Amino acid sequence: MLRTCGSKITWLGHSTFRVTTPSGKVILVDPWLTGNPACPESLKKLARLDVMLITHGHGDHLATPWPSLARTSRRSSPSTRPACGLSPRASRKRCRCRRVARKKAGEIEVTMVHAIHSSSIEDDGKIVYGGEPCGYIVRLPGGLTVYHAGDTTVFGDMKLIGELYAPELACLPIGDLYTMGPREAALAIRLLGVRHVVPMHYGTFPALTGTPEALRELTQDIAGLEIHALKPGESLS
Repeated sequence: MLRTCGSKITWLGHSTFRVTTPSGKVILVDPWLTGNPACPESLKKLARLDVMLITHGHGDHLATPWPSLARTSRRSSPSTRPACGLSPRASRKRCRCRRVARKKAGEIEVTMVHAIHSSSIEDDGKIVYGGEPCGYIVRLPGGLTVYHAGDTTVFGDMKLIGELYAPELACLPIGDLYTMGPREAALAIRLLGVRHVVPMHYGTFPALTGTPEALRELTQDIAGLEIHALKPGESLS
């Protein structure tokens, strides 16, 4: 059983997660809310936001007007800014954000890690470079460490991520188009040494064909592994 130490981790569909700490701080990863067909309508608006993490510049990860979310964040935590891997040109068109390697925001510690993907945004009708894609290690109050891989394929340095940060929970894409499918995610689980996994970036569109069932089949030999196949709006707590 996953020990969340009082935090609540809610999947909002696709790659979007809301994390609420025991003290009420709210973290939003990949703020695709308004146009996200998988996100329940009742969860598309946030009254509070303390930390916003953006893995890369693609419309299915930041299509929500995130400057308005950034303003919500500044009202909740005036000293914080969203962290992202977006290029300076990309971020100027949206809002000011901080590109971090490691950052502590009160009781939350965030480390940016590698991902293999692309990153771009539309700027005045043109597609421009969006900066380096990334994943995040998020250390929550009580010691729970979560790895959000962002959009990526499997890569050998996931073993280093596992050794350095020892995440207890990994949020891994399994859609099998643009990102890992179940086969690659199964290897990622072995490299990370993680025992709790939330599949993401699948089922939102027909082209994203990977399934949690396929991932379970490919990892049934890993002792103690739990695949938490949440429905959009469901939480680990």
